[in-house]
Amino acid sequence: MPQLVPNLWFDGQAEEAANFYVSVFPNSEILKVVRYTEAGPGPAGSVVTVDFSLDGVRFTAINGGPDFTFDEAVSFAVMCKDQDEVDHYWSRLLEGGGQEGPCGWLKDRYGLSWQVVPVRLEELLADPDPERARRATEAMFTMRKIDIAAVEAAADGVGAA
Repeated sequence: MPQLVPNLWFDGQAEEAANFYVSVFPNSEILKVVRYTEAGPGPAGSVVTVDFSLDGVRFTAINGGPDFTFDEAVSFAVMCKDQDEVDHYWSRLLEGGGQEGPCGWLKDRYGLSWQVVPVRLEELLADPDPERARRATEAMFTMRKIDIAAVEAAADGVGAA
């Protein structure tokens, strides 16, 4: 099967964004930067595309101009093993002007949507006991950054009236 490569459209910030993402995720690197030549259509030397990998997943950032922007219809999920990872990725992805959203969602400073998801949350939301799953879901709906201990407590009925 051919490799699938997400392409991210930026308005002049492709290289800056790629460098930011590479700084956030381990085992990540800039693979290639393509610049306009004298043939254009952009100014010679300015960045057209940046190929980069985030922990082995390849992406391309393109300086496509102001015609298109990101929205929540597409997001990237960061599956976290514990609260320390949730806290780390939440704070790093918000750096420089990101915006918190509900239920573990955020937008980074470039407007790209991320879901910072503890694996434990998925387990609790899929609990075979429908009441535990309901309580976990209701707790998640009250949060921005996911607090695993609070969702577990809610699933267990701790603090419930």
